[in-house]
Amino acid sequence: MIEISNAELEVMKVLWQEAPLPAIAVVERLQKTSDWQAKTIKTMLSRLVQKGALEYQQQGRAYLYQPTITEQDYQRHAGKNFVKRLFSGKVAPLVASFAATDNLSDDDIRELKALLDKLEQEGSND
Repeated sequence: MIEISNAELEVMKVLWQEAPLPAIAVVERLQKTSDWQAKTIKTMLSRLVQKGALEYQQQGRAYLYQPTITEQDYQRHAGKNFVKRLFSGKVAPLVASFAATDNLSDDDIRELKALLDKLEQEGSND
């Protein structure tokens, strides 16, 4: 899977919300939430194309960019890498660290329980 920096991820988020977009539209959206210059954003677009995370089509004088990977696929990949790097591939210590610092809301706990129930049911159906 493609490795994406935190800054490049911000560019990807714009294009996951709406694509294809011309570079100028990506620049406008990102400049609302960051202090990046247009040249910086265009450089990130080029890097993401080189990495294979984005593709583009020329339309007149503009380039329309769109992701080649879905947000969900990238989240799965990045989440797996995060857990592998910081928690030796084990999810339980990750959840425990959130619980220990009161970062789990009641909704989070309900969602986790529902997910565990679903996984247990799928496991017993195998």
